Formats: sequence, C-alpha cells, structure tokens
Amino acid sequence: MARKYIDCREFPSEKNCTVALSADTEDELLEAAVQHAVKVHQHQDTPELRSQLKTAFKDGTPPA
Repeated sequence: MARKYIDCREFPSEKNCTVALSADTEDELLEAAVQHAVKVHQHQDTPELRSQLKTAFKDGTPPA
C-alpha cells in the first residue's frame, strides 16, 4: 500500500499550524489526523470531520 499524508499547512487556521502527518494505511492516518484535529484545533470527533479529513489525504509524503 502506498504511503498517504495530510498537511495542515494546506488549510488556513488561526494557529498557522505546520504539522504534517503520514502513515502507511489510511486507517492509521485517519486516527492520527482526528486526534490532532480534536486536541490542537478543538474540532469534535464526528463522522463529518472524519469524512472531510479523508478527502484531504494525498498519496506520498508531505513536501519539505
């Protein structure tokens, strides 16, 4: 399976977050991304949040 990532730098926020997360599986990446969104950005863990995060996943690794 190809590595996947999500990069907070692609989403404007008041915190100007620079975190990028990557994982070998979509499930693992989703759990890490949800934890980050809840803890750092104060989102609620909802099916809608999980769906939005999954649409932002990209193949490969985050750019430097």
